[in-house]
Amino acid sequence: MMDFATSTHAGVQFQLDRLAMPGGGEIGLATVRALLDRLGRPQDRLPPVFHVAGTNGKGSTCAFLRAALEASGRRVHVFTSPHLVRFNERIRVAGRLIDDATLEKLLARVIDTAEEVGLAPSFFEAAVAVAFLAFAETPADATILEVGLGGRLDATNVVERPLVTGIASLGLDHQAWLGKSLADIAGEKAGIARRGVPLVTQRYPAAAAERVQAVAITAGADWRPRGPAWDVAADRGRLRYRDDRGTLTFPPPSLPGRHQALNAALALAMLRHQHVLPVDDYAFTTAMAGARWPARMQRLGDGPLARGAPGRELWLDGGHNPAASRAIVSELRRRFSDGRPLELLFASLRTKDARGVLAPFRGLASQVWTLTIPGHDSRPAGELAAMAQHLGFAAEPAATLPDALARTTSGARILIFGSLYLAGEVLAANGEFPD
Repeated sequence: MMDFATSTHAGVQFQLDRLAMPGGGEIGLATVRALLDRLGRPQDRLPPVFHVAGTNGKGSTCAFLRAALEASGRRVHVFTSPHLVRFNERIRVAGRLIDDATLEKLLARVIDTAEEVGLAPSFFEAAVAVAFLAFAETPADATILEVGLGGRLDATNVVERPLVTGIASLGLDHQAWLGKSLADIAGEKAGIARRGVPLVTQRYPAAAAERVQAVAITAGADWRPRGPAWDVAADRGRLRYRDDRGTLTFPPPSLPGRHQALNAALALAMLRHQHVLPVDDYAFTTAMAGARWPARMQRLGDGPLARGAPGRELWLDGGHNPAASRAIVSELRRRFSDGRPLELLFASLRTKDARGVLAPFRGLASQVWTLTIPGHDSRPAGELAAMAQHLGFAAEPAATLPDALARTTSGARILIFGSLYLAGEVLAANGEFPD
């Protein structure tokens, strides 16, 4: 499946175009395992692996893990998805985004190998293979892997012995692939569990928690859920964390949103439930200020897009499911009480619950401007506007992102959200490239 990747590097673009061909129609591990076998099983030569799943928060958890490990002097490989602007964002090799020359070479190697043996990997499977080759061939102290979809059948789940696994918050998303209920989704996420390996998770509703526990028991994993095994709470402007090793306090994370405290605490719990790579309290405190994750309640800087909408305060979030919207609304209510009107620029893929994503903003947003994302299977702007009107919003479709911004109210606070693809388009247009 094509993931709409482009590159300014001609050689990389040529290889990405090769990946755009149909392939990878089946969700499962057979193809990626066969491909990695032909490539010499690079997954067996990775530095110690932190494997992170979840519906929301897994990317931020990875950012906190990386920041803490790097603050302790470790060299860290990181694989995340999707990218926002450049494919290179998915693969960070020993602290740096993969360079174009290496990316071109490894993409060619993966695609050539697949073609030689008649395999048709998906875009994501090929990306995982490229990342594993890059990581296996470059010395580092740790590897952080973010699950792409689910967990049990995700291409990252070929690592047989991770150092520790973690699951961030759960929500209803990707139900066509993961199941209709939260318990079903929890079971798929818990598929990253491994015998004798700590499985560190957030606190979940009873049915979901029972499913995670059942999968962990079957796998022989050491399940360490928030509540009984570890916990975090606000305490006089700081966060107090406790587990069976003791208690420590640290400042709130610089990433905006109360939910980020839970993501930071999950990262801390994962670090403290493994014993190969110790991280001291100072390194983790440093990580609270140093962790960065783009398009999560990010205020846009003074770029070309922002200059086209003078007098507006522009914010960007990649949230695209109802749980993410509820977290955004909570943060907006906590952060702002100045009476400034809030207007939304909203787009959504057809596979997402657009109505559920918009609904939490009722009573908060004064206007919704809807967009279609060019080149993606997104809902038409007119359809989204009608949906928003049915929910009680004043809503109008817009032809383009600049057109929508130009029609917003001067002096308003503008939130652009609904899709990571939209977030990538916004960052590119404003000249803010994740690094």
